Amino acid sequence: MTVQSERVNKTSPARTVVRPSLGARIVGRLSGGVVRVFLIVVGLFWLVPTFGLLLSSLRSPQDMAADGWWHVFTEPSQLTLRSYETLLKNDDITGSLLNTITITVPATVLVVVIGSLAGYAFAWMEFPGRDWWFLAVVGLLVVPVQVALIPIAELFGGIGLFGSILGVILFHVGFGLPFAVFLLRNFFAEIPRELLEAARLDGAGELRLFATVVMPLGGPAIASLGIFQFLWVWNDMLVALVFTDADSQPITVALQTQVRQFGNNIDVLAPGAFISLVIPLVVFFAFQRQFVSGVMAGAVK
Repeated sequence: MTVQSERVNKTSPARTVVRPSLGARIVGRLSGGVVRVFLIVVGLFWLVPTFGLLLSSLRSPQDMAADGWWHVFTEPSQLTLRSYETLLKNDDITGSLLNTITITVPATVLVVVIGSLAGYAFAWMEFPGRDWWFLAVVGLLVVPVQVALIPIAELFGGIGLFGSILGVILFHVGFGLPFAVFLLRNFFAEIPRELLEAARLDGAGELRLFATVVMPLGGPAIASLGIFQFLWVWNDMLVALVFTDADSQPITVALQTQVRQFGNNIDVLAPGAFISLVIPLVVFFAFQRQFVSGVMAGAVK
């Protein structure tokens, strides 16, 4: 037994126990259920202002002037829809909400469509100066919006677009396209060349190839771009404040005007602000899966 044990000790390699590092142990503990609960609590904490705005919009101006929105839990009778009835009778707010939709939807659709076509062209079509044109598009990403406000305002004033909805749409499309082309070109370039060559062998032209192969595969990235562009345009105030007038202003400018003119008009401001806030949230959560897929696209091959 002694001889055999000595032979085993000599022939078998020594097993060394590798202890995880301090960082690995900390990460392992942080991935437990306690941290998940903590993150959920933090997320709910960030939703408190939105929830408070909702409850404020469901209270009368007298109740809001008397105490905070949390008193609704002890006095549920304070909840009422009168503020929303007042909002619907306010032509400035309802008209500005319609203007916001009229500005946001075309600006988003145009950026997605033009950016998709240009991204495909830069990724898979050969034309003179393609790389240099793409570098020019990337260079436009660093141009701040504030620099272009005055020159474009003078240009729109000369051609009769200043103060119109069309001018705001064109401004958002122009500044949204560089990012759209950059994002979609990089995504489309990851599509396997074999798929495109097989479609071309079947007789598909460029437009059919783009519609039947590239668009379905690029759905997550296109959805992410659409969400980004929608949120940027919907929440914009600077461009709308410069390029719109009283008839074309979106809801962000209309609410700011209400605050400046009628500081105690809380029965209109609270529901208007909540509607302006909740619509982007609904759009985001409706396309959340596509958004996550687009963000993670290309991370794992």
